[in-house]
Amino acid sequence: MSMSEMVSAFCESSKVPGYVAGVYQGGDQGGDQTVVAHGVANLATGAPMREDTGFLLGSVTKLLTTTLVLQQVERGAIDLDALVVDYLPEFELTTPGAAGRIRVRNLLTHTNGIDADFFCPDLKGRDALKGFLEELGRHCGAMFEPDEYVSYSNGGMVVAGRLLEVVTGVPYHDLLKREVYATVGMTSSSTSAEEAILRSTAVGHFPDPGPVGARVTGMFTLPDSWAPAGGTPIGTVADLLAFARTHLSDGVSPSGQRVLSPEWTGRMRTAQVDMGTPNVPPVGFGWLLTPFGETTVLSHSGASPGGVAVLAVVPEHDLAFAAFGNDMRAMALHDQILLWLLRHQLGVDVPEFKPGSAPGDDLSAYAGTYLSNQLRVEVSVVDGQLEERMTYEPVNEEQERIFHRFSGGGMSAGAMPPRRLAPIGQDLFAPAGMPLEAFTGYSRQLLVSFHGTEYRCAGGRMSRREQ
Repeated sequence: MSMSEMVSAFCESSKVPGYVAGVYQGGDQGGDQTVVAHGVANLATGAPMREDTGFLLGSVTKLLTTTLVLQQVERGAIDLDALVVDYLPEFELTTPGAAGRIRVRNLLTHTNGIDADFFCPDLKGRDALKGFLEELGRHCGAMFEPDEYVSYSNGGMVVAGRLLEVVTGVPYHDLLKREVYATVGMTSSSTSAEEAILRSTAVGHFPDPGPVGARVTGMFTLPDSWAPAGGTPIGTVADLLAFARTHLSDGVSPSGQRVLSPEWTGRMRTAQVDMGTPNVPPVGFGWLLTPFGETTVLSHSGASPGGVAVLAVVPEHDLAFAAFGNDMRAMALHDQILLWLLRHQLGVDVPEFKPGSAPGDDLSAYAGTYLSNQLRVEVSVVDGQLEERMTYEPVNEEQERIFHRFSGGGMSAGAMPPRRLAPIGQDLFAPAGMPLEAFTGYSRQLLVSFHGTEYRCAGGRMSRREQ
């Protein structure tokens, strides 16, 4: 089955409105690049999904932000081992003294402990990141000490974006255009809805019980205050593949421009921290380093309101894969294509996921209430499994409005439907009813792990037991 056939079959069966994907693979005679598109970019207009249709990059943007920071490290303007407050004296958290212990490198490796993963002030314009920092100090604390754990950190990446603005004197969006878009050759990328509307651009959709199976989002981008974490940048599959090829070529873009030195390109794809649990891959600078047997895949996914992008790079095979689906259900197709590329195009031996030794019959040690930014998770033991009840507790009406729209109504103040977790390894649990082979690929992030007696980790995000 070809990639085009896989995309068509999946979208028709799952009712995902549109999908676009591309693969680049280098070779002795030069590289080969293929892009396929299927369906519609916007159900409201019927506009087709095209090979050059733009889409929100979501958190794939974190790779671009990390590249920007490391460019400044190369130039001597930023020291990774310096404290963030050395550059941003106004950086504060509600936990006394916590901000003053976070180093620049902790922002890029998700080891900073900033408890702000869902904190997104509704700020726009050139002072949005400055305003984010001010609001952060009023509302968000620290969950753990720097370097103690990995916890996926939108807040940390926004702080990195503000640090870039202060060091360079250039607003984040302008810096992104000048230092990454222009040098990489991301010629169709933009940073705002105003720019995106001038060309073919996809919008997100949410599952719907009606005959069409999906409905159009009511929100296109997140506020500018999340730009460095992935709120606003927009690009195409060809743009993402150009960025990936730059990293495959040790920092030299397809047009021959030097974007980053070989040393720092290499350090981006070298593990800086490893939690040692299957649901959290080792983390480089920006890249997540997921093992597939003996082969390491560098990757990052990116959610947007009703959409999901992915960028994956396999350095030892000189291959890159980029895709976007305008419905979150497309994440399963990302995973399916990546495994197909590894197994059938590259001949990689990808073993099926195998859990470790299961915990004992007594699961009571995991029961309790776990908290993270605006989320409460109550864990109890029911019929030999764990049951989780999650409650969204927005800090204010503004936050509730933003995430209600971002999730298509799935994230509203109050309790969400409970879910069961089955034990599959020591301190490791899987959504009940899912077969273990489902976790062979990128979907292993759906597993839930517990760390000591204090922390729960789901989707790479820590929550801490209520004291």
